[in-house]
Amino acid sequence: MYREGAKRLLGTELPIIQAPMAGVQDSELAIAVCRAGGLGSIPCGMLTIDQIVNETQRIREATTQPYNLNFFCHSMPAYNEHSHARWQACLAPYFDEVDEQCVPNPNGASRMPFNHDIADAIESLKPPIISFHFGLPDKALLARVKRWGTKVISSATTVEEACWLEANGADAIIAQGSEAGGHRGMFLSNDLSAQSPMNALLACLVESVSIPVIAAGGIGNHDDVQRALASGAGAVQVGTSYMLCSEAKTSSLHRDAIKGASEADTAITNIFSGRPARGIMNRAMTELGCINELAPAFPYSSIEMGQLRSHFEKMGKRDFSPLWSGQNTSGCKEVSAETLTRELAGIR
Repeated sequence: MYREGAKRLLGTELPIIQAPMAGVQDSELAIAVCRAGGLGSIPCGMLTIDQIVNETQRIREATTQPYNLNFFCHSMPAYNEHSHARWQACLAPYFDEVDEQCVPNPNGASRMPFNHDIADAIESLKPPIISFHFGLPDKALLARVKRWGTKVISSATTVEEACWLEANGADAIIAQGSEAGGHRGMFLSNDLSAQSPMNALLACLVESVSIPVIAAGGIGNHDDVQRALASGAGAVQVGTSYMLCSEAKTSSLHRDAIKGASEADTAITNIFSGRPARGIMNRAMTELGCINELAPAFPYSSIEMGQLRSHFEKMGKRDFSPLWSGQNTSGCKEVSAETLTRELAGIR
């Protein structure tokens, strides 16, 4: 029965969505998931327009199955020189440690929101599904996307966000539990104490909205999938479990961190990008604090932290690398994403 529900919601055979994970994947992972019967996703928030088009075309050439393009839709603040001066002063000892200078780069923010230029480039491709993080784009842009026949999904971390998404045109909602790795999809509040574990959030959202709800956070195996579907989810979204797959582009430093991680080893931090995101603890999070009020607004914190990351990774250290990961790493396997997708669906 759940396969019929996935067909109606996603157009896929299986109710499995591979979470879009910027920095650790490209179309190769998405294609493998699509071929297995799930919904493969491409994280587009850090790609150029040409890269977005090229990655989409690769999927279309490799499979006729539905796929998902994921975008951020945050408001882009102005570069704040004062904020960056304070941040650079805070990080100066670490640059001294590697005998490097921080290079101010007001144009160096790497995460851009969905806009009409992107829409112009992908309109002829008419992607079957687009998912958004941090709410939805403005009404005119959203209406344009929906005119293509594209289904629109977005993440909610509270009941209030889910109700807002339904009222503003989302076709389905991702219930992003607090266990989930990567950036929190929160957009109506900055209050991290309002975040709930996936099971509790899913139950509340299923009761509060009339559109399909997708469970995300802490899902690592077939039993987890079944429990989420039995609790009312129309599908599940899985990210962390795919990070060791052969098609993933996860770095060796990141892979080693995942292999050695336990649930207690992750925390939510704003220091790498300026927005709260869950990752594996490392030196930067320990010494700077997971939540640091000096971190510039999203996405500008990454300018300085990206430089430190590069310097330390050249020495084989993950001290300043954003090691995004959910709390549940038990499902991580060094297998093909096709194999993992089928296992999550209970197909041997």
